[in-house]
Amino acid sequence: MSIFDRLFKRSADPKEVMLPLYHAIVARGRAVHWYVEGEVPDTLDGRFDMIAAVLSLVLIRLEQADKRSESVWLTELFVDDMDGQLRQMGIGDVVVGKHIGRMMSALGGRLSAYRKALAEGDDFADALRRNLYRGEAVSDTALADVETHLRHFADALESTYIKALMAGELPS
Repeated sequence: MSIFDRLFKRSADPKEVMLPLYHAIVARGRAVHWYVEGEVPDTLDGRFDMIAAVLSLVLIRLEQADKRSESVWLTELFVDDMDGQLRQMGIGDVVVGKHIGRMMSALGGRLSAYRKALAEGDDFADALRRNLYRGEAVSDTALADVETHLRHFADALESTYIKALMAGELPS
């Protein structure tokens, strides 16, 4: 924050607080093991789905800690990033909004499915098969690998201090 910002009490964009966490989520979602051992398709859609899965688990943890504003800021960073990615791919202004709308709907669906599967004991593997693999065939070994890693991550998130999490310190 510059001296002028402090003198005139201008505050920085609150989303900036969540940038370390967002970058950590993207890095975790891009980890090679998801695409090799987990057989997540190494495509644009597959990477979106994997990042959305990691993001969903973090959003669930923020919900548990009653960090609503932080959840909104984190989601807004995701939208900003996806908007930028679409524009880099050459998608024009007219249709970017429609794509973002579909992506947000997809994130909401995944968030709901993963929350329900983890909290209510629904079949997490089935939720992954539908949302991460989009119903495509995947080996039982690969599905079990991803399920195990994501369950472990979700469990570890529950005991991660919120300050550490917001600083981008994801549990291993």
